[in-house]
Amino acid sequence: MALTNTAGYAVYHAGPMQEWTQRHAVQHPTAGEIRGKKWLKDELQLTGCETSVGVLPPGAGTPFLHSHKQNEELYLFLTGSGEMLLDGESVPIEAGSAVRVDPPVVRAWRNTSDEVMYYLVIQSKAGSLEQWTRTDGVIHEGEPWPAEPENN
Repeated sequence: MALTNTAGYAVYHAGPMQEWTQRHAVQHPTAGEIRGKKWLKDELQLTGCETSVGVLPPGAGTPFLHSHKQNEELYLFLTGSGEMLLDGESVPIEAGSAVRVDPPVVRAWRNTSDEVMYYLVIQSKAGSLEQWTRTDGVIHEGEPWPAEPENN
């Protein structure tokens, strides 16, 4: 649920990862309902990237192959292990894996572990990154957090 949605920022809480399967589902045009998946575009009013959270139980995989027309994707695997199929090549993935995929690459992924696989997907238009943290970030004066009072 969105807690805050202002002109400057939006906050959404997907809930504890262990509840994603019960809380979230998307309707895919060919695969039907996909439990545990949540696109965040609308909740966060995203304008530069699409982001989603997802979960795959042990032994499960995405029920379709797909690619994109313009968007590259970044997959961040938080738990579990398995493999991604990238243009027919199987690539091992595990908790902590980050995988960038160009738009035309045909992809799917599956969880081959005994552990639930939680992951994030971030997609944005390929070639659109003009600045990044070190060239776009601006440091401001002041302390971000108030000083803690000393215990006497």
